[in-house]
Amino acid sequence: MLRYATDWLGVYREQVNALNVYPVPDGDTGTNMHLTMQSVRRELDTCDESNMAQVARAISYGALLGARGNSGVILSQLLKGFAETIKDQKAVDAATLARAFQAAQKTGYGAVMKPVEGTILTVARGVAEGAKGENIETVLEQALFRGQELLDQTPEMLPALKQAGVIDSGGQGYLYIVQGMLAQLRGEALPPAPEISSYAQEQFENEEFGFCTEFLMSEATKPIEEIRELVSPFGDSLLVVGAEGYVKGHIHTNEPDQLLATVGRYGKMLKTKVEDMSEQHTEILGMAGSAARAEEEIAPSGLVAVASGYGLVKLFRGFGARIVSGGQTANPSVQDIVDAVRSVSAEKVIILPNNKNVLMAAEKAMELMEGRAVVIPTRTLGQGMGAALNFSPDSPAEDLQEAMTEAAGAVTTLEVTRASRTTNITVKDGRTLDIAEGDVIGLKDDELVQSGGSPEDSVLEMLGRHYEGQEIITVFGGPQKTQEDLDALSARISEAYSDAEVEIHMGGPDLYDYLVTLE
Repeated sequence: MLRYATDWLGVYREQVNALNVYPVPDGDTGTNMHLTMQSVRRELDTCDESNMAQVARAISYGALLGARGNSGVILSQLLKGFAETIKDQKAVDAATLARAFQAAQKTGYGAVMKPVEGTILTVARGVAEGAKGENIETVLEQALFRGQELLDQTPEMLPALKQAGVIDSGGQGYLYIVQGMLAQLRGEALPPAPEISSYAQEQFENEEFGFCTEFLMSEATKPIEEIRELVSPFGDSLLVVGAEGYVKGHIHTNEPDQLLATVGRYGKMLKTKVEDMSEQHTEILGMAGSAARAEEEIAPSGLVAVASGYGLVKLFRGFGARIVSGGQTANPSVQDIVDAVRSVSAEKVIILPNNKNVLMAAEKAMELMEGRAVVIPTRTLGQGMGAALNFSPDSPAEDLQEAMTEAAGAVTTLEVTRASRTTNITVKDGRTLDIAEGDVIGLKDDELVQSGGSPEDSVLEMLGRHYEGQEIITVFGGPQKTQEDLDALSARISEAYSDAEVEIHMGGPDLYDYLVTLE
């Protein structure tokens, strides 16, 4: 049922996106809920499905790790409550299913510091209230009926919904999940995706909304309640939840770098995501109007870049790229890249994979686009930045390809991260590195060249070996680095390489202390 519900929600993903207006116009509710469900499905694929405890753990654990956005984090808590109810059962009957929906809404409300009616929580309450009946089909039917009643009332509960003339997007997404469960039970085929004629965000002026900031942390040294208190002063739409040693956080803030640096002191930061909601709002309005654009307005070339780290994302967006979220340990799917290419109004789209593990997916996406896309095989984010600098939407992609490929090859990328295991390795220049799990390691163009010392020492040691008189040294600090860390490192680099121009930026990629480019 949950597998099929994932596909069912996928059909309606863009429709749910088009509804989104609350609490600010960050219109990816459908995408975030779908990604959360896809993570659940991945965990289900690897568990023993004859063991209910394992199934329940896959639902709860998968939802937490894959939760994206406000709606995704709340959905993960609804699924956590659902899973807690079924984990000790040998089978799920009508009464157990009803209790699971009731526990879901209780856990969902409990996860939000200031629950707001007219949202997904209200619809979850409706589903729980309606979940009654002698058999599973009736329970699902009645849950949907009552959930729809409350969903239809959400515009009366939230002025923003009434202003835009829409129902709540998260609530609609949750009902599509329940609807998908019922459709699987009945053996119904997936419906065709509805055509999107308008986006609710067209009702709103473009203004500063701040940054939608998320983090996933392990090995937390403080209880969830204390981390929630730590995060709370930074903004609103706050959610901090956790299970099995993981802590997931979501907040809307104007200070994403300070927030991540603060939280990062109390655990191991695994993933971060920072979206500039004002830019996202503009991008979605562009998608809303793309169908109406005249043929002559379509640019010769478009750009799609795979990236993580809000500073890097902002940079690629500044070059005119549509972003696919992903990178090391978080490789996007072929479908993710195809969807991004299709959303760009251009005769041909250039794809920058920016990671050797994403290259194959990008090439497969290019094949599926049947001549409408071309891949420049960038293997690092540094190479991607070099290529993007030479992009121009007014030039045909065929004319840009050679110059962008050459520019990518002219950039040296240095990365500082931590070893995931203990090993002994001989590098290209013949040196042998003894590396323990957790040690600082340095990579040049994705090949291991350095280990040991502090992250800052790693940067200086790699520069000492690989700086060849380049004019510009650009440094991106990872999510756990503060502005003070970057300023101090910049001073050390400037002292050692006085002829080079040093640029520093917050918002480097996840799992990395520093990303440095030489160009």
